[in-house]
Amino acid sequence: MSAAGPSALADPDPWRAAADLGLRVLAAGRWPESGADAAPPVLPGFTGSSFSPLAAEAARRCLDAHASGPGAALPVTAVVVASALGDVAGAAQVARAVDGGDRLGPLLFFQAVPNAVAGHLAARRGLTGPVVCVGGVRSGFEVAEVLLADGDAELALLVLVEQAAGPGGADRAAAVLLALQEHCPTHRQLEGARP
Repeated sequence: MSAAGPSALADPDPWRAAADLGLRVLAAGRWPESGADAAPPVLPGFTGSSFSPLAAEAARRCLDAHASGPGAALPVTAVVVASALGDVAGAAQVARAVDGGDRLGPLLFFQAVPNAVAGHLAARRGLTGPVVCVGGVRSGFEVAEVLLADGDAELALLVLVEQAAGPGGADRAAAVLLALQEHCPTHRQLEGARP
């Protein structure tokens, strides 16, 4: 598995790293899933870039696939957003505006960091664990594993987002809901076992 970047999201099974870290996959979702996913979904409050809408849609699909019933609450769940390049389209939009001497709207400031969409996901879905953003797929899995193993969360929603960095590329997002494999001791248990 690639350590970072769009190639990892192009992989039909980008979750192989989960087993290497003692994690099990409870549910997964991605965008696009089919030819019906022609245009990124709209996400109110986010404008000018597909980054946050794609993250939110992949997360929604993942959480809906896991839902055990209407209004079913998840245990303490962390949100980890990972992207090797970040919001490429948003950064380009800001650069064009600055270069052209244009005024930047307040929404661009709000959504300039991936924490904005991570917080949006947590608030909308009632996820009460830590919110973390990192660069790259492998880092995302590693952070999720640490949050789970340290007992900071019972589940981790890992959302991977990559936008096309050049011509011919495609925007992609994938999300997975992770838990520790039952036979894996937590970091706290390991620390307690030390002499």
